[in-house]
Amino acid sequence: MGGDLPPAEDLKAGPQELYKASSSWMNLQEMLTTEANFTVTTVLIPQPSEDPDDPLNWSQRRKNLTLIVLTCVSFLSDYSSSQGIAALVPQVEYWPTLGDSVIQHNLVGNIFCLASGGLIAVAFGSYFGRLPTILIYQCLAFAFSIWAGASTGFNSYLAARILQGLTSTVGIASGLMWIKDIFFFHEHPRKINWWSLGIIASPYFGPMAASFILWRRPWPWCYWVLTLLNGLCIILTVVFLDETYYNRDLPNPRPYRGPKWQRLLGYEQWRNRHTRATLLQCLSRPVIAISRIPLFAVIVYYFLNFAWVIDVDYSQLTAEIAINATVSIYLTDQYAFGERELGIFYISGIIGTFLGWLIGHWLHDAIGRAYASRHDGHIEPEARLWVLGFAFEYLWHYMVLAVFFALQILGIMVATVGIDAYLLDAYPEGSGEVGAWANFGREGGGFMSVYIALEWVDEAGPLTAFSIQAGTIVASTFIIVFLQVFGKRIRSWQGPMRFATT
Repeated sequence: MGGDLPPAEDLKAGPQELYKASSSWMNLQEMLTTEANFTVTTVLIPQPSEDPDDPLNWSQRRKNLTLIVLTCVSFLSDYSSSQGIAALVPQVEYWPTLGDSVIQHNLVGNIFCLASGGLIAVAFGSYFGRLPTILIYQCLAFAFSIWAGASTGFNSYLAARILQGLTSTVGIASGLMWIKDIFFFHEHPRKINWWSLGIIASPYFGPMAASFILWRRPWPWCYWVLTLLNGLCIILTVVFLDETYYNRDLPNPRPYRGPKWQRLLGYEQWRNRHTRATLLQCLSRPVIAISRIPLFAVIVYYFLNFAWVIDVDYSQLTAEIAINATVSIYLTDQYAFGERELGIFYISGIIGTFLGWLIGHWLHDAIGRAYASRHDGHIEPEARLWVLGFAFEYLWHYMVLAVFFALQILGIMVATVGIDAYLLDAYPEGSGEVGAWANFGREGGGFMSVYIALEWVDEAGPLTAFSIQAGTIVASTFIIVFLQVFGKRIRSWQGPMRFATT
């Protein structure tokens, strides 16, 4: 078998651990051993073709540039949403007849579209292609950012914010689809760790940056800065990204591959649409995916956990718009924090994200190697879930607000990478769909918390509310235990996600 493998940087890199998968799509079950010293090396899963246009055959530099741009695009999803929180206070003064509860509707609508819009984005990515979908969505997000900044009436601003959420979700929802297209199985955890860095850090960069902007400038400047960032990502997309979908079932000769501009505009993908699934089949993929019990369980887990994380972060930043059980409110009420001080405080969340990324950079691979060494080279997707024990450990260590805030986000960062890697390992044929549904669980929890937190905390009090939230998080750990014990049997019983094309 060793002589049949195509040349690849992974095989030339020297001794590495063997990764052998047990999912139905992975059929490489032999060890590669050199005759000289029995060095075990990595089996490339999936096996790349001999076609230079195969994204798996791209250079490591090109793959990493693609990942960096994808991370930047994903960063703007929650950044654009969360920076609108800081704008709520000056907007109460700008539209004094509306009241804070009405102005807050822009946040609710934005989060809901961030959650649901990703399901449409991955369906379009499967039919029209990854590249034109991400480019068109970014161009629309760019236009809606200008609209939000230029709005003088609240109804116009509300419409811009809702449409902004619908289009800015493309990176965070379809990221796993891109990662699966260009990276091998053994590379997934580290690459997901890099991508998740942008996702988890963005809700803290958003209010931090907006707080500093509002310290000196009126609220529309938040959206002018966002417009510049969207424009930069559009340029990076045009220059560095390319179509990553590659149908491995097509016989040779493969369809003609034209110049890049044709793939950017979707012309080449449309010309070869007969080799893809129909639009109706692509739109049905998220429905097929949610029928898998392990994916549904992960969505519930995300929903129960991220609701309270987002409740802490996606909170109004001053006492005039009060969700009294949020960190920001206490800083404003009890410590007289202004915009500048709040901006500095949010650095703690960013520090926690980077610490989680640093730990996860080695932790996820270490767990995979340890599991493989004890299971004859196999890695079950459920092995990824053991990392959550580390995450929950961090959630309970807090001494002061900033330290707790950082450690909480550290745990969320580590847990997110472990869960996303589990989903991608378990259902690689539905990489886009599992990513979009995971995003739905995260953002859907935030949508729910924004709706209930205000009245709940006012009526029950902060201690009762936070105690119930903590109990919910603890109870949700049984979902992970359930998947660790029964996940493999359920996946074997239900089988893989069956689509017209993968």
